[in-house]
Amino acid sequence: MAELSYYGTGRRKKSVARVRLIPGTGAITINKRDIDDFFGLDTLKLITRQPFEATQTVGKFDVITTVTGGGVTGQAGAIRLGIARALLEVDGEFRSALKTRGFLTRDPRMKERKKYGLKGARRAPQFSKR
Repeated sequence: MAELSYYGTGRRKKSVARVRLIPGTGAITINKRDIDDFFGLDTLKLITRQPFEATQTVGKFDVITTVTGGGVTGQAGAIRLGIARALLEVDGEFRSALKTRGFLTRDPRMKERKKYGLKGARRAPQFSKR
């Protein structure tokens, strides 16, 4: 018999996270590494676990995640969105708890592109009167 699993995809800045939830003990594996090995900061671990605390499902699901691109903060945000979307597949009743905390909203902020004639996105060349 195939084991029951729920899927969710999360994105943040340049990061993309593919999340799979399996009923289990609450272990979180990111790119085949434990969450404590992957994220050095406790705040990033907290961000990743927020959807479980919002839905009172701490320790009920194992998380297997593949995340690529971006930095660690963007990856943590992408994993959070992926977990929230996967929890919606588990039970639709979780929607109000996740939505009020903003875990189902994709953060649209991206890096602004560099423009021609400028040194960066907005940084102009140094001005000299003479």
